[in-house]
Amino acid sequence: MSPPRQLHLNLNFMNAGSYSSAWRRPESGAADFIDPAFFVRQAQLAERGTFDAVFLADNPALPDRPDLRPYQALEPTIVLAAMAAATTHIGLIATLSTTYNEPYNVARRFASLDHVSGGRSGWNIVTTAETGTARNFGLDEVLSHDRRYARAVEFADVVTALWDSWEPGALVGDKESGRFIDGSRIHPIDHRGRHFSVEGALNVPPSPQGRPVIVQAGGSGDGQELAARHADLVFSVAHSLDEARSFADGLRARLLRAGRAPADVVICPGLVTILGSTEAEAKRRERELWESVPIDYGLARLARTLNVDPGRLKLDEPLPADIPFPENHSQTFFKGTVTLAQRNGLTVRDLVKAQGGGGTQHRLAVGTPEQVADGIEAWFRSGAVDGFNIMPDVTASGLEIFVEEVVPLLRRRGIFREAYSGRTLRDHLGLPPPSVRHRRPAAATA
Repeated sequence: MSPPRQLHLNLNFMNAGSYSSAWRRPESGAADFIDPAFFVRQAQLAERGTFDAVFLADNPALPDRPDLRPYQALEPTIVLAAMAAATTHIGLIATLSTTYNEPYNVARRFASLDHVSGGRSGWNIVTTAETGTARNFGLDEVLSHDRRYARAVEFADVVTALWDSWEPGALVGDKESGRFIDGSRIHPIDHRGRHFSVEGALNVPPSPQGRPVIVQAGGSGDGQELAARHADLVFSVAHSLDEARSFADGLRARLLRAGRAPADVVICPGLVTILGSTEAEAKRRERELWESVPIDYGLARLARTLNVDPGRLKLDEPLPADIPFPENHSQTFFKGTVTLAQRNGLTVRDLVKAQGGGGTQHRLAVGTPEQVADGIEAWFRSGAVDGFNIMPDVTASGLEIFVEEVVPLLRRRGIFREAYSGRTLRDHLGLPPPSVRHRRPAAATA
C-alpha cells in the first residue's frame, strides 16, 4: 500500500507580515525587513514546525508607498544562504524573474545554493509585470504578457538544460590517476533560441537533489502551461474550495497533456492566518490590524491590482461592472480579487478589508487554532490542494502561534509529519529525482 498523503506547509515570508500594519505591532521591529537575524529566526521557527520550505518573494523596485510599510528589500538568494547556514532541513525557495535576469546566472545561483544548503533550494519563476521594475532595467514599459511568457518558457528550458548538462559520475576526483573530471560526461547545451544564446555547460556539478525544485505562481493560461512544462510546486490563489478544485482540475489536465502525472506537481494556495485563543480574540486582532491601515493605501493597492484609477472605486459601493481584463498585468490576482468581490457581494471597503488592508490577495483564515486546523484539513482531504503557503498576519508573533498551536493539531489528525524523513526539498515534497535530459532545450529551434 502507498503511504497516506501528507500535508505540505510553506512559510510565505512577507517580511513584517501579511497585513500592511503588521510592522506597527509591539512585537515587530521597524528594521526587521533588513535584519538577517530576523529572517534566520523565522526560518528556524518554521523548521521547528517541520515546514517544507521558506519562500521569499522579490520585487527589485522601491514600492509606490514606502512611507507606509516595509517591503521586500534584500536580495532573496543572499538571505536564503544565511538561512541555509543556520538550518539543516527546511527548504529554501526564492523568486527570480525571467524578464530581468539571464538563464546562466540563475542556473548557477540556484545550483550553488543547492550545494550550500545540502539540496534544499528552489526557484520560483515569475515574469514580473511591474512598471517600476521595468524602468529600473532600462525599459519604458512592461513587456507584453505574450512576450514575457515566451521568454519565460525558453528561459526555463535553458536553465533546466544547464542543470542537466552534467551526467552522474562526471566528477571523478581520482587522485591516483590524476583524473579530476570526465569531460565526456559533460555536455554543452549549445542553445540558439529566439531570446537567448547559451553555449554551456554549467560550471557547477549536479546539485545534491539532482536539480533545484522549480516553483511557478502564475494563474493565467500561459502561467499554467509553463507550470505543466516545468513546475514541481505551484503556488496558487483560491478564496473558496470550488476555486481551488477548478484550478487543480485545470492544471492537472494540462499536466496530462504535457505527458506528466498529476502527482508530479504539488499545489499550495496562500493562506493568511489570524489566530486567537477564542474566535472573538482572533476577530479583535483582525480588526486592530485592519483599523491601523490607512484606507487610502488599501484603496490604492486594490486599484493597482485591478489596473484602474483609484477614483473609479467608491468605498461603499461594489466594484464597477466594466473593469477591463488586464491583458498586460497580473491576471492571477485580478481574477482572484474580482471573483472574491462578486461571489460575496462585497463593497470596495469590504474588499480592501478582506485583503488585509491591501497587504494580500490571498484567503484569510480568522479563528482559533482548532478552527484554522479544521479548514486546512477539509481543503486537504478534498484533494483540491496538497497544502498551503502560510502567511501569518504578523510574522513576529503569528508564525510562532501557528507552529505551537496549529501544527500539533494537524499532527494529531495524522495529516502532517512529526519529523522530517529526508534532507532535501524534493524529499519533503515527496517528489522523485528529476529525469535528466542531457540534450538541447526544445526552444533551441525557435
